[in-house]
Amino acid sequence: MQVILMEKVVNLGNLGDVVRVRDGFARNFLIPQGKARRVTPENLAEFEKRRAELERQQAEKLEGARTRAAGLEGLLVQITRKASVDGRLFGSVSNFDIADALKAQGFEVERSEIRMPQGPLKSVGDVQLQIDLHSDVVANITVSVLGEH
Repeated sequence: MQVILMEKVVNLGNLGDVVRVRDGFARNFLIPQGKARRVTPENLAEFEKRRAELERQQAEKLEGARTRAAGLEGLLVQITRKASVDGRLFGSVSNFDIADALKAQGFEVERSEIRMPQGPLKSVGDVQLQIDLHSDVVANITVSVLGEH
């Protein structure tokens, strides 16, 4: 299915690009979230009328993400969990726990923005994580997991 992108989508294209994607990806993700529309003459004409407005909105989102990243960059988040003597946690620290800890420090971050490539944290120590605030803006934070007996 061919769609016109209404905003920048990572690994797919920029605002206004006409791309071919699988039908399910378009119907289940891109179109319902307002990230794309089917390519029809009417939709293309409407997009061209709204292009300046959409570009302005995208620039505002990018600037907002940059200001949030400036506040988050280099932040240290400490989370305490019960741990064994050898440093393994009873349970784990997930993106939900990290989002709650950031909220307690005054930063609103969605769980889906927190990148945990190795999965949930299961041991005591410091871990560098990335927060994807926008497709072009990434903030690096340090999560320090402390163990208590």
